[in-house]
Amino acid sequence: SSMGGFLPVPLQSVYAASKAAVKMLTEGLHLELRDTNVGVTIVFPGGVDTNIVQNARIELEGADNHSYKMLSPNEAAAIIIKGMENKKYRVLAGNDAKIMDFLYRLNPKKATDIIAKKIKTHLK
Repeated sequence: SSMGGFLPVPLQSVYAASKAAVKMLTEGLHLELRDTNVGVTIVFPGGVDTNIVQNARIELEGADNHSYKMLSPNEAAAIIIKGMENKKYRVLAGNDAKIMDFLYRLNPKKATDIIAKKIKTHLK
C-alpha cells in the first residue's frame, strides 16, 4: 500500500483510494488465509527516493534541500523484507510513515492539516 492508504494527499485522491483498496484487500487476504501457510503483510512505505514526487505533480517542502529524509529504495526494501520474514501484520517503512500513522490515529484532521501544509500543490 502506501501512507496514501491511510492519509490523503492533496490532488492525489485517486491514488489514495487505490492504496486504501490495496490495504483492505491485503487485510482481507490476511484474514482469509490465516489458517494456511501463506503469509500476508501490509506495507506502508513513507517517502522513498524515487521519481514519484516529480511524477505526482506535487512539491514537497524540503525535498530538494534534503531537510526531508527519504529512504533509499534499498533501505525501504530491507525494512519491508525484514517485516515479511518476521511475519509482521503491518510494516511502516520510514520515520515519516511511523509518525504520520501515529498522528492520523490520534487526530485524523490534524494529520491531514499537517500534510496540506507540507505539500504545495500545483498543476504543471
